[in-house]
Amino acid sequence: MSPAQYGRVGVLMGGTSNEREVSLCSGSAVLKALQDAGVDAVGIDLTDHWPTHIRKANIQTAFIALHGTLGEDGCVQGLLEIMRIPYTGSGVTASALCMHKQLCKQVLDKAGLTTATSIPLTADGPIRYPVIVKPVAEGSSIGLHRIENAQQWQALNITDPESWMAEMPVKGVEVNVSILADTALPVVEVVPISGVYDFASKYTAGATEYFCPARLPAETLRVCMERSKQAVAVCQCSGAPRVDLIVPDGGEPVILEINTIPGMTETSLLPKAAAEAGISFEDLCLKILSCAALEYDAPGVVQ
Repeated sequence: MSPAQYGRVGVLMGGTSNEREVSLCSGSAVLKALQDAGVDAVGIDLTDHWPTHIRKANIQTAFIALHGTLGEDGCVQGLLEIMRIPYTGSGVTASALCMHKQLCKQVLDKAGLTTATSIPLTADGPIRYPVIVKPVAEGSSIGLHRIENAQQWQALNITDPESWMAEMPVKGVEVNVSILADTALPVVEVVPISGVYDFASKYTAGATEYFCPARLPAETLRVCMERSKQAVAVCQCSGAPRVDLIVPDGGEPVILEINTIPGMTETSLLPKAAAEAGISFEDLCLKILSCAALEYDAPGVVQ
């Protein structure tokens, strides 16, 4: 498509979640790439009164570079549906599902895909150790911890265990697969120096080593890509979602979660995979933009 065919594109970034700074980095990079490609793109830093900011920008298409609560969980997607503005990424339903890790896990399990073993979590903590604990609805591995004993659990001072989940740690190679317009990109292997791929490991330069393609046998890479495509299809994701997995020695890849709006920063994994596939960052942004759509094509709803 010609850049002019998208009309004015608003790159939605910032937001009010814990991932605001990451989103600003992603959004700024996307905005520059689109403008360099000749797209009439404007940045929209969403803080308060989101509908007002979006309406004033007079956009025809939205490129969502938001992460976390309100931006990645179906909320802004629903707002854009009401305003009849096509947007990038997954629709309302898939966004809400994948942001709620526990519900997403249940859907994947029912589809016969392998996920990490759940560990019951009570007010007193998990029923066994060690475990990986994480919030049910956060992104960028915010709040993710490996807990070895009851003392470490108590140190977290979690007062609402219902909003957290626990899983048995999986020993193996941590990888991820990005699915761009239904095509699996090369598998990226992540090797965090700390041993845990948490928020700091993701966004601190030098804290993690990356290998693309991952240092695994070709057949294993094929299976990872196939399982990731299945997971994305089951959850009805679109755009460029990323699936995080761990590959145990000689075993079936274990799906950890699906990220419907992966980061687009200099350390982000989707751009790394795209580059390995010969797709420049600018072309990646244009490909994602070309998938912008509405989930609900209902007539009679206006801006």
